[in-house]
Amino acid sequence: MSILDIKTGQGYIAKIETHSFVDGEGVRCSVYVSGCPFNCLGCYNKAAQKFTYGEAFSPAVLEEILDYCDQSYISGLSILGGEPFCNLDISLKLVQAFRQRFGCSKTIWVWTGFLYEYLVRDYAQRYEMLSLIDVLIDGLFIQHLYQPNLPYKGSLNQRIIDVQQSLMSDKLVEYIVS
Repeated sequence: MSILDIKTGQGYIAKIETHSFVDGEGVRCSVYVSGCPFNCLGCYNKAAQKFTYGEAFSPAVLEEILDYCDQSYISGLSILGGEPFCNLDISLKLVQAFRQRFGCSKTIWVWTGFLYEYLVRDYAQRYEMLSLIDVLIDGLFIQHLYQPNLPYKGSLNQRIIDVQQSLMSDKLVEYIVS
């Protein structure tokens, strides 16, 4: 099985940060899924690469995350990893439930090692997830391209993408960081 074939993980979450100030704009609830096949050199979240690290995802955990997001000062949800697009058993359920509860009043940011161009061509669950998120930070973390203080990304190759504008215009549109 190749990395491209992995779509559902083992159903674990590495960590939930109820008040993140670094995983997107505003105060956010950040969910770190467990499991990543990329094994990037210098990964800052090495423990979350294991697909069974952390706690099992359940309907109760989903409700807990949505309740954290319910606070008026929470700007939205951020999903990191691990690799969210190799954990669609969690990530897709989470973004669907988030959109059902909040509509577009709050934003969803997702970090992935996959490139947008690959994800947008996968017309299954990965494309469905893209259609529900606002901002995607794509590309592997590449240690020799690391630069401190890059907003919302770890290495120079990574891009911050306005997903909805990109899908509507059928071309990649970079997100303007405010």
